[in-house]
Amino acid sequence: MSTEIDPFHAIAISRAAHRMAAEGRSIIHMEFGQPSTGAPAAAIARAHEVLDTDGMGYWESMPLKARIARHYAESYGVAIDPEQIILTCGASPALVLALSCLFAPGDRVAFARPGYVAYRNTVKALHLVPVEIGCGEAERFQITAAAIERLDPAPQGLILASPANPTGTIIAPGELAAIAAACRRRGIRIVSDEIYHGLSYIGPARSVLQDEPEALVVNSFSKYFSMAGWRLGWLVVPPSLIDAARARMGNLFLTPPSLAQHAGLVAFDCRDELEGHVSTYARNRALLLAALPALGLKRIAPPDGAFYIWADIGHLTDDSMAFCMKLLVDTGVATAPGIDFDPVDGHRFMRFSFAVSTDRIEEALRRIEPWFAGQLFR
Repeated sequence: MSTEIDPFHAIAISRAAHRMAAEGRSIIHMEFGQPSTGAPAAAIARAHEVLDTDGMGYWESMPLKARIARHYAESYGVAIDPEQIILTCGASPALVLALSCLFAPGDRVAFARPGYVAYRNTVKALHLVPVEIGCGEAERFQITAAAIERLDPAPQGLILASPANPTGTIIAPGELAAIAAACRRRGIRIVSDEIYHGLSYIGPARSVLQDEPEALVVNSFSKYFSMAGWRLGWLVVPPSLIDAARARMGNLFLTPPSLAQHAGLVAFDCRDELEGHVSTYARNRALLLAALPALGLKRIAPPDGAFYIWADIGHLTDDSMAFCMKLLVDTGVATAPGIDFDPVDGHRFMRFSFAVSTDRIEEALRRIEPWFAGQLFR
């Protein structure tokens, strides 16, 4: 029996943008959560060295696993055995591993709406049942412990994201602890997507492992480390699931790219360069937060972290896909329609990614300011 999953509509926007670029149009890409910067310079240098000296092959880097374990001790005060870390081909396979280790077909898995499009579709593809929890302005677009307590019946699982995509909101430490406690009481297993950790504008984000050591944690080198194309991530599992996770990784994906593992180990110690990227994102965030209200976009989710602005455009349209496509055609600025992240209310939202250079943000604003003025007063 096959399962139908929804398309990723931002990909259609991106394809149109690339077609326009091939025709000579100037395009500013703000549709994907993809840093415009490359991997850290020292990581690239290490990759060149490896290419010249190592034939490579299927490989799991024990030094990288140990370095990631040290990161959890240093950043969160959490002791992780390196064997609890499963290296993956990015965060997407890590999510597949986590869900398939914990749940059986027919199990119910809850997550926030709006939320990352692949949560819903990966859950469905694995023959699990998505349970979407509507989260609006009153909840800062985030799951709460109260919402978990209200679920009847209790689902088997919960996917958390803090900072979240598409909103950038971060769950406060006390609330995260309350969510973990509610899940323990109700027998709900937690999968925490922490891919945007390191990208916070209100102080460090808390890992769910600080409150729930039995949680599974997804992370990758794609966002903070600016290595999306290297396809390298990891999954932290409790000791009881090491064998199950390793079996799934070996059979479904073998190993992550050897070259990426060499580069990733070096990238962990390129903090000055990486923090420079975060400073750029902070400037971009400030520019957008200052400019968007004047464009009529006054209802914006709090972008505590990540690199997104989730904006309500319900006063302008009830078709976010058509709206974003028209914005692209008219201005050359590519954005993401809200329907990817929220199938119920996403028709009146759009997402801007500010993971680009500041001059690109400034140019995008120059283009869209008169366009939005025309939408407001037409």
